[in-house]
Amino acid sequence: MTKRAESKYKINRRLGVNLWGRPKSPLSKREYGPGQHGQRRKQKPTDFGVQLMAKQKLKGYYGNIGEKQFRKYYDEAVRRKGDTSENLIELLERRLDAVVYRLKFAITPFASRQFINHGHVTVNGKRVNIPSFQVRDNDVIEVKDKSKQLAMVLDAAQSGERDVPEYLEVDHRAMKGRFTRAPKLSDVPYPVQMEPNLVVEFYSR
Repeated sequence: MTKRAESKYKINRRLGVNLWGRPKSPLSKREYGPGQHGQRRKQKPTDFGVQLMAKQKLKGYYGNIGEKQFRKYYDEAVRRKGDTSENLIELLERRLDAVVYRLKFAITPFASRQFINHGHVTVNGKRVNIPSFQVRDNDVIEVKDKSKQLAMVLDAAQSGERDVPEYLEVDHRAMKGRFTRAPKLSDVPYPVQMEPNLVVEFYSR
């Protein structure tokens, strides 16, 4: 197992949840945290601890986004009109790596990020290799012709682990999709409960 995969699965064990709902999660075998102290009895978390855990879950789900970048998403969500927690989810779901993952062009958010970095994806016909690129309504996301027959792409598209959400349209034969509208929290198919309201509380302390 690569170091990248090890660290990815460590997130699951540290948070105590199967973050991406994958059958390969180590939580299926060991429902405790990593390290020699992982099996110690857990104390009841403080309010701060609960808020921190909510933030770590959301950051981890989207490929372990760095704190500096994640804070920028929060600041932008506050600046926009409407509910801050809903705005935060919308900004995260508009990330190109999140969209490629949702369209089932990649099997995990980590694979999606790498896929984009290597130049396999176009947006409206132009190559984009920035995973954090913000997709707009009606943008067309497509796998480049030379990459459409890659085993990792075909495996992801045929996977029955998850479905494509309603705010996206996809044609897996053409390996092309469209971002139709901004999602609400209730639209996003998280395998575990996400609480962006607690993330907002964490940053607004």
